[in-house]
Amino acid sequence: MFEFDFMRHAFAAAGIVAVVAACTGYFLVLRGQTFAGHALAHVGFAGATGAVLFGISPLWGLLGSTVAGGIGMGVLGERLEGRDVAIGIVLAVSLGLGLLFLHFYTAYASQATALLFGNLLGVDARTVVILGVLAGLCLVGLALIGRPLLFASLQPELAEAKGVPLRGLGVIFLAIVAVATAECAQIVGVLLVFALMVAPAAAAQRLTRRIGPGVLLALALALADAWGGLVLAYYTDWPSSFWIVALGGLTYLAAVAITD
Repeated sequence: MFEFDFMRHAFAAAGIVAVVAACTGYFLVLRGQTFAGHALAHVGFAGATGAVLFGISPLWGLLGSTVAGGIGMGVLGERLEGRDVAIGIVLAVSLGLGLLFLHFYTAYASQATALLFGNLLGVDARTVVILGVLAGLCLVGLALIGRPLLFASLQPELAEAKGVPLRGLGVIFLAIVAVATAECAQIVGVLLVFALMVAPAAAAQRLTRRIGPGVLLALALALADAWGGLVLAYYTDWPSSFWIVALGGLTYLAAVAITD
């Protein structure tokens, strides 16, 4: 299967996104903010479809809207905690806006399916390069804030007492999550981002409580899900997004079975 350019591009893109998803997802689960990735993906759908309406690449619309949403969520901070109804309404409105934009430009209706469920086998070399650059920015950002972010995630009261700027740190982290979400949406679509970002990280945290080994295990599981899903998609002709999400779910269920 590696004789085909589209498969080589797909494996490269899946590997890049899996690494970013595992690293950001690990901290999302650790901080109890797993819903944030799902929310940002829905906001990104409206941005992507709006960009298509105005003749802009959906990737940039997706990226811009998710980053804006991530910064906004970070600024609001505690005001969003426990506001499930409000967040759910925002998600529904975002999807509704996306559908409205597509209504005005139905020629791109096929792109809606790709945005919602991903189109990994349609990734070209240029997109792989863009994903690589964005992934590099995400990983550098995580490396720079990693220690204070870990401190604030595990002991927020003590971190605040020590002078760690919790709100500013939260804004930066959610901005990084937003970029990672935009990347994941290119692979599995906005509706399935949650599984790719959360399942490997959640499974890793059930299998080990140690931070370093946990992050490495999340990376290994995310790569196994992404690349394994591609292999299964190639030999079954079923959607790659389905296989990636299915493997992620099975990975988490296996971790639960082992630890319970």
